[in-house]
Amino acid sequence: MSRVVQTASVGRERSQHRRTIAEALRRMVRKTSFDRESQDLAALIVFSLRGIERGVEQTATAWEKRDYFLKADRFRRQWAWVQDTAFELETALLLGQFDNIPPILGRLIPQFSDITVSRYTRSPDLWQGCYQRLVQN
Repeated sequence: MSRVVQTASVGRERSQHRRTIAEALRRMVRKTSFDRESQDLAALIVFSLRGIERGVEQTATAWEKRDYFLKADRFRRQWAWVQDTAFELETALLLGQFDNIPPILGRLIPQFSDITVSRYTRSPDLWQGCYQRLVQN
């Protein structure tokens, strides 16, 4: 049996998800109303937060296999907000509580303040239909 080679690291995927969320947040901040595109962008943020959550668990599990238990626990605590925020945002979207979404997104902004978005690199195709996919899951 041959070895499985991963081409993208978990850390790199986490960085890509963080960049996606930062761009989505920047787009949403400029909106004056919560429209269909806002729903799609918020759903994209939920999917990206889930991706970060999976990556955090993979990283922590790898560290535990090497007996770095304290490092793994510290890392999980550092990223514990991701799961709670994803659940809260997803619940607000699915229940149609769109008035609750801006405060949730406002709490996300400081988590991504270290990412500078000088130009958008994510295509609108990325978030189109995300809300529908979220509802169907």
